[in-house]
Amino acid sequence: MAELKLTRMTQDEFLEWQQSQDRNYELVDGLPVLPLKAMTGATRGHDRVVVNILREFANQLRRKPCQPTTDDLALKIPAGNVRRPDVVVECGGTDLKETVASEPRLVVEVLSPSTMNFDRVRKLDEYKSVPSLRYILLVDTEKPQMTLHVRDASGWTPHHHETLEATLDLPEIGCRLDARDVFEGLPFGD
Repeated sequence: MAELKLTRMTQDEFLEWQQSQDRNYELVDGLPVLPLKAMTGATRGHDRVVVNILREFANQLRRKPCQPTTDDLALKIPAGNVRRPDVVVECGGTDLKETVASEPRLVVEVLSPSTMNFDRVRKLDEYKSVPSLRYILLVDTEKPQMTLHVRDASGWTPHHHETLEATLDLPEIGCRLDARDVFEGLPFGD
């Protein structure tokens, strides 16, 4: 069996390479890697929350300039990595052939036990470096818990929500998320 030779890539080289692949990769420290959820597979709970969030954003942003996207669109990190958040709301993407989020305003990572620590530390720091982002939402699938990181003039502020009665106001994109809608279909969400 031939040995796979890994070569470091720039973001543009990676995005060109990605077009010939049959799975979505992330670029981490110059090397293509499968996202953790691609290696382990998403759980039904993870998938349910992603679908619920996409549904809420799609309904609220219908015919408006900002639109939700799935992890099929990549997100460029200024330091050189390329990530694939579960959901991105972008404002300004008009090229239907583009494979990268344009003017992202919000990213959502739905946390799984296997990815929770990584998403809460490394990815969170990377997302905070994206100039156009205003919100980073981390959503738990084990309990009705969400943390919304909001950027304002003084930097990033986390807001923790731990009940099904929580409502997240997202004025930068003209949306609201109710915890009951986010967690619909999970044992604690009905």
